[in-house]
Parts: sequence; C-alpha cells; structure tokens
Amino acid sequence: MEYIIQSDGLAKYYKNFKALDGVSVHVPKGAIYGFVGRNGAGKTTFIRILSGVAFKTGGSFEIKGFKDTDPRLREARKIMGAVVETPSIYLDMTAEENIRQQCRILGKDFSCVKGILELVGLKDTGKKLAKDFSLGMRQRLGIAFSLVNDPEFLILDEPINGLDPQGIIEVRELLTRLNKERGMTILISSHILDELSKLATHYGFIERGKIIKEMSAEEIDHVCRHIVEVTVSDTKVLADVLGEMNVDFRITSDTEAEIYSEITVTPLVLRLHEKGCEVIKLSEHHESLESFFINLVGGAMND
Repeated sequence: MEYIIQSDGLAKYYKNFKALDGVSVHVPKGAIYGFVGRNGAGKTTFIRILSGVAFKTGGSFEIKGFKDTDPRLREARKIMGAVVETPSIYLDMTAEENIRQQCRILGKDFSCVKGILELVGLKDTGKKLAKDFSLGMRQRLGIAFSLVNDPEFLILDEPINGLDPQGIIEVRELLTRLNKERGMTILISSHILDELSKLATHYGFIERGKIIKEMSAEEIDHVCRHIVEVTVSDTKVLADVLGEMNVDFRITSDTEAEIYSEITVTPLVLRLHEKGCEVIKLSEHHESLESFFINLVGGAMND
C-alpha cells in the first residue's frame, strides 16, 4: 500500500509532559483518515508537527516518501494544505478578497480564486464580509485557504467542532467532493465520532500520546457488534429466557436490554409471551464508532 504520510516512533515533550510517545501512523494515499482521540490525547500536537507548526523531539516521519531529515521536505510540504485549530481568516474582507490575499502570501496568481470559491460553496457571497459569515461559512473559507496550493493532502483539526447541523453537512459534503472528485487524501481529527464515521475510510486511534490501533472502515464494520435493543414489560423474565437460550445480553434499565448474540426473533417473542412478558419494542443496529472507541480505550469521550 502506498502511504502519503507515515511516522515512526514520533515523540514530543512539553517540559515534563510527554505529548506524543512513539507515535507510528500510516495514512494511505486517497484515504480519508479519521484521527480519533480524547482531548489531550495528542491529536493536535501530531497535526502541528506534520504541518510544520511544531517540531519533533524524537522519532521520524515521511511525507510522500521524503523523510523529515531530507532537506527537500520543505518542498514536499507544498503538497499539503492544513487548517490547524481556528482558521486565520480576514474578518473585514469578503470571501474573494480573503482568497486573493492568500494567493499573494503564497506567490500565486488569481486564476484559482473563482474555482475555489465555487468548490467551497462561497461563490455567491458577493460583498458580504467574513465577519458576517456563519461559523460553517468561516470554516469552509478556512478550508479554501488550504486549497490555494492545490494540495494532494489536506490536514484538518476538528473542522466541524461547534458547527450547527447544516454547517456539519456542508463541510462533510465538501470533504467528500475533495476526496472523490480530486483524489485528495484527507486527515481529519474529530471527537464527533458519529459524523466522522460517515466520512472516514481509515482510522487511527490515539490515547495518551500513543497510537493504540489503526484500522480500515471495513475492519471496524466487521468487529463492531450487532446489537438488538429490546423493551419489555419484565426484564427479570427476559433475563431468565435469554439465559436459557445461552444468549449474550445486558440489562440496561428496568424495561430495556441489549442482546449481542444472533437470535431468531419469533421464538424469543413466543417464549416471553408464554411467561407473561410483553415485548413492547425491538430494534437492530450496529455498535457506533463512539462505543467502539470507548470500549477500546475505556471511559467516556470528553468534549
């Protein structure tokens, strides 16, 4: 497999605190790589190192085959675009003026401006100033900045954090287009895991500065548990029946339970009916990405 970014034993210290502890990451070319971790796990530190905002203290990394010790790494970084933390936009400029200013900074002509504005859905904003944009519009403008160099690889740190549902959808659709239509590889960190699961093709899970697992979306779909949620009139009867059937389950409330084993619904309902237990509701789904992560590292996600 061809990797556009890979690191080996990357470490970073802040005084006595080890923010990264031997991080090894492999981002396949053409992937949308979901970088998952709790606050303080090391996500932003890793992203800042890759984008050149911070410097490593140990280990190594490569960008499209160029090691961090290679003097050509500066040139290799030109294939990258990054939005790290809050996008640095000019609030008293229009969207077009913002992109033109970014072109000046990077020594680019203005031929790309209209195409980028159309791509990020801001071509009709006219003379409206960025300070009057919604948070979602500002986020898309920040992403537009990172596209001026026509990058092959895009790094985004929490791009949907704080957005309303419409803003989240707009950013998701933009990233999908960049990946599908332009073949752009994207690394995206987020703690909104249900949204990330709608985008990512690969995942890296980081906890306390260490990568604890890398998986494809297909692998996660395979290992995430199939769950049947059932609401009944008497969970004591339900527990007795499921125990007799040798089924893996968990009682979650006075009336609800989760069943993890494969079951045939009709025999279960009939046996419960015979014992005077009514089935009120029954639904099937797969374990969410958030549940998978919590089970992987232990403890709840924090915002």
